[in-house]
Amino acid sequence: MAKETGRGGRCSFCNRTEQETGYPLLAGYSGLICVDCAERAAEAVREIKHRQPDNRFVLDVLPKPKEIKEFLDLYVIGQDDAKRYLSVAVYNHYKRLMQKDKSDNEVEIEKSNIIMVGSTGTGKTLLAKTIARLLKVPFTIVDATVLTEAGYVGEDIESILTRLLQVSDYNVEAAERGIVFIDEIDKIARKGDNPSITRDVSGEGVQQGLLKLLEGSVVNVPPQGGRKHPEQKMIPVNTKDILFICGGAFDGIEKKIAMRLNTQVVGYGTDKKREIIDRNNLLQYIAPQDLKAFGLIPEIIGRLPILTYLDPLDRKALRQILTEPKNSIIKQYIKMFEIDGIKLTFSEESLEYMVDTAIEFKLGARGLRSIVESVMIDAMFEMPSTDCKELHITKQYAEEKMKKANMHALH
Repeated sequence: MAKETGRGGRCSFCNRTEQETGYPLLAGYSGLICVDCAERAAEAVREIKHRQPDNRFVLDVLPKPKEIKEFLDLYVIGQDDAKRYLSVAVYNHYKRLMQKDKSDNEVEIEKSNIIMVGSTGTGKTLLAKTIARLLKVPFTIVDATVLTEAGYVGEDIESILTRLLQVSDYNVEAAERGIVFIDEIDKIARKGDNPSITRDVSGEGVQQGLLKLLEGSVVNVPPQGGRKHPEQKMIPVNTKDILFICGGAFDGIEKKIAMRLNTQVVGYGTDKKREIIDRNNLLQYIAPQDLKAFGLIPEIIGRLPILTYLDPLDRKALRQILTEPKNSIIKQYIKMFEIDGIKLTFSEESLEYMVDTAIEFKLGARGLRSIVESVMIDAMFEMPSTDCKELHITKQYAEEKMKKANMHALH
């Protein structure tokens, strides 16, 4: 490490003395360097590193769609259709990047942004986070609810790309090959199917701002996020090769789907067609016109060509979510108690009771986590301070803790 030197001498780079630079020279193993040259050298090193490809985002083997889905199966129960769409989209995204690297200009493959529709707790965000474990491209999850039009309280649309830059350590080239998951996309729907008469700064205005990002254009991004101002240094980012995956609950869109299905089912064979329709899962019939009726503008829908849905979680799926995935809720609690040297077990009846309660609350997988937490909170508080090394959870124990938590009052 270089040290300050009090003796005379000249900088080995610029040949200036301490008197000329105004600062002490830094002594190395075989020479001296002044503060100005040290700063310039540091800047040059940063520039060289910036030009070099980031090894974290270099793909060794291209994962096939089936391999991507198999990885998703380890962490997410069910949702086969959504997994297939995601796997193919991510695989094609990798192929596009590899085609760019080969500079093959004969046929340019366009990116296929995705929109996933599913009620709360069905696994939209979990699918995105699980994909992030596998990927070797920069990946970030952003929330659409905080976005507003430029000039209003909230975050600018460009802050989406700020997160992607931060994930890729401000390596612009790596960020331009990344994937962005925009959660809660339904929260920026305009208030009705018709264009807004008044200003809709967190709805239609945000959708208009998202168009240039989804389509592919050079966007000036504030490196630290927040509001843009004239003196701020901007980083230009080309979004042409960034894959956007959008997800939202679209609460109430089933009514739009039902209306469309009823208007289409007319004439001969009406009753037969109506019998085929599964009224308990109308999301499987979702179409782009339903998103338009919900409040997404046609231009946004056109830039999200792949539309898929997530099935509502039935009793069997919730029971599997509780124990089967690699990071299932029960496995997490067993691990937490294991760290304290306590063996935790659950009776089959207690697990069934917690699943039944989750169905009653209608909160999906998130509700399941809240229920298990309510059952376990007293044990997690008391047992680390005792000598007890084993805990078995019965249905009676779970019922008592649920009554104590007053969670039934929430229903």
